[in-house]
Amino acid sequence: MARLLQRLGLFSARSRKSVIAVWALLLIALGVITMSFSQFSDETSTIPGTESSQALETLEEKFPGAPEPLHGGTLQLVLQAPDDGEITGAADAAAARDLIAEVATVEGVTAVSNPFDPGDPYISPDGSTAIATVDVETGSEAALEEVQAQVREVADGSPALTAQVGGSMVDTSPKVFGLAEVIAAGVAFLVLLLAYGSLVAAGANMLMALIGVGVGLLGVLAASAFSPIQTTTPILALMLGLAVGIDYVLFIITRFRAELRKGRSVTEAIEVSSGTAGSSVVFAGATVVIALAGLSVVGISFLTEMGLAAAGAVSVAVLMALTLTPALLAVLGRRLLPKTERATTLREPASTDNSKLTGPVSSERITLLERWGSVVVRRPVACLTVALIGLAVIAVPALALKSALSVPGGDDPEGPERAAYQTVAEEFGPGAQSPLVVLAESDSVRSAIPAVLSMLEDTDGVVSVATPQVSSDGSAALFTVIADTDPLDAATTDLVSEIRDRGAALDGNAAGVDVRVTGQTAVDLDTNQKLSEAFVVYGLLVSALAVVLLIFLFRSILVPLVAALGFVFSLAGALGASVAVFQWGWFDFLVNAPQGDPISSLIPILLTGILFGLAMDYQVFLVSRMHEAHLRGLPPKEAVLDGFSHSAGVVVAAAAIMTAVFAGFGLSASPIVASIGLGLAVGVLLDAFVVRLVIVPATLSLLGDKAWWVPTWLDRLLPHIHLEGDDTVNLTDTPSAN
Repeated sequence: MARLLQRLGLFSARSRKSVIAVWALLLIALGVITMSFSQFSDETSTIPGTESSQALETLEEKFPGAPEPLHGGTLQLVLQAPDDGEITGAADAAAARDLIAEVATVEGVTAVSNPFDPGDPYISPDGSTAIATVDVETGSEAALEEVQAQVREVADGSPALTAQVGGSMVDTSPKVFGLAEVIAAGVAFLVLLLAYGSLVAAGANMLMALIGVGVGLLGVLAASAFSPIQTTTPILALMLGLAVGIDYVLFIITRFRAELRKGRSVTEAIEVSSGTAGSSVVFAGATVVIALAGLSVVGISFLTEMGLAAAGAVSVAVLMALTLTPALLAVLGRRLLPKTERATTLREPASTDNSKLTGPVSSERITLLERWGSVVVRRPVACLTVALIGLAVIAVPALALKSALSVPGGDDPEGPERAAYQTVAEEFGPGAQSPLVVLAESDSVRSAIPAVLSMLEDTDGVVSVATPQVSSDGSAALFTVIADTDPLDAATTDLVSEIRDRGAALDGNAAGVDVRVTGQTAVDLDTNQKLSEAFVVYGLLVSALAVVLLIFLFRSILVPLVAALGFVFSLAGALGASVAVFQWGWFDFLVNAPQGDPISSLIPILLTGILFGLAMDYQVFLVSRMHEAHLRGLPPKEAVLDGFSHSAGVVVAAAAIMTAVFAGFGLSASPIVASIGLGLAVGVLLDAFVVRLVIVPATLSLLGDKAWWVPTWLDRLLPHIHLEGDDTVNLTDTPSAN
């Protein structure tokens, strides 16, 4: 592997003009395809195979003219009489009609319903509230936003009534490019500048990462020409592609500069860095790609889409680091070093390769990280206890996690849309705006309607059932059921289950009717349940994968178990932080996204996949050096110290970059993007600085030689794997002077 990467790096350096041209042309070509053919899906996510999704397909087939139960193309004008009066009073009704007439004059509004129509009234039982439905002409997003703003302006200007506008015509989906992405890139550049101490090196690193993430993101968008994608998919690809792209280039440039400082020529430094740091990049990228592609195992289409898109972006970042980076290193050469070092490194003799040290680091070279490692090794019980207690405290909020696919009334609990939703819920009942749609099918469905209607009306939790609609072929009937609980209430979940159970009983008796529940509420509940189940399955899968992978790498049983448990601690802390901030509303002065709602059902499983890949990278970077020191015969604690001194800096640098990028996305105004960003930022911080730099070395110090125990029969079966380029050519030879 290392020899192959050396050859690839040398080829890229010698063919630098061609390599740079290929990447530039690829960027331009994908950009043209994206601008011409990319397309996003505006369909609400459903999971094939669930009762609600199957019933939804039947409903759309049997009732083609009925309103789509998962989509809303209207606004609601909610009108209330002042001082708890009745909206039907002469003066208030006249004011309501005048306001409705004014809304109807707004350009883009095609019709406004009359809530006072005797044939179809829309007035609350106590007579205080009326709702008019506002139909809006289809148009561009900017045009719809303008219409909505004007309707709200008319409503806010009502002198006699309290008027609120519910619903939204504005696309609130997260955008691919926004302030969050700019902040993330800016913060990452500052971290690079601090890490390198060189504007040229930081700029080169950022440029290469941006080219890589540009190609990866445009590739995802170009692929949407063949199949529309969810709006969140490119956001995840951008987030991960940027973070790992910066880190992978950082690994190679750092090693390149170190080799130049030893007196190697530019070509030799490229060869060495490609073989050594390149090997780490390949393993790191492969681990993340496997974790993300593994999302397809759970069998949920939109998760598979997101995972494969992000895996593709990471794969491009790896390829960029292995080809474009050596090409640009050849162009920039010694300019990547500070000015004071550019001339001196040509004359200095080669220094000892620290990766080949046979003992602990000498006191003259002790750094802050090495001192920290010494503290952990000398006092493992105290450090381990403090670390575990701290992680437990951060993870406690995760016990209160509530998840939902979507939140009725919009994302913002303080927004006007949610206020209108709450008003309607209070006056018409909490389930009035999110009805359950019950589909009954039978060879003679008209004869079965009385039995289904009686079953629904007799079910606890049902407020009302509208007059059923019968399909044109007489094989299906549609019932609109209003519950007396909110869609997010646990009682609503119980009600859906109860209707399904009682419907199954009807199918088994003389009625002979197939009863299924669908609609937005049922679809969301089914999807949320499937995602929760998938989270457990996927979590067990990646934990088992971690153990197997690390057994192969470290030829040990206990080290992989410690690594897997550490990953679980990091994930629990990330979920705990997400709950505290977005569900409980902590640190609201720092957060731009709305708070106070349940966590998106996607967050736990996405955090699991991404953090798994990153955690295994940090584990390998840290423990591989400890393992090598152990194999050289160093005592257990000295082996831990030796490995810590050589690898902790890599872990800290990588984690700092990752945290900076993810924290930038945590400032997004989109709840789902901010939740992913914050969860990953906290998870990376905990995994790198607490799990890998405290728990792992402390545990290995306590275990001693037992940490590296493996059954004899398994030891014979396991291959010998080296990640630091032990098979590279001329790594320890004296470098040339040029």
